[in-house]
Amino acid sequence: MKVILDIKDNKAEFVLELLNSLSFVKTKPISGEKAKLLEEIKEATDNINLHKEGKIKAKPARELLSMID
Repeated sequence: MKVILDIKDNKAEFVLELLNSLSFVKTKPISGEKAKLLEEIKEATDNINLHKEGKIKAKPARELLSMID
């Protein structure tokens, strides 16, 4: 299982040390940019699932593309 944790900077060293002391846990810090990208991908996936369930209405692709111009 993989888990992403959001830890305050002043506590990160302590939490990483604690996690690394557990033989069954491997840690791999990621950059803030990568964390933001993962969060945006998760949000997009959640929105797709909500659309499939009929809980939200998706915008047409043309409308999305017109926002870029």
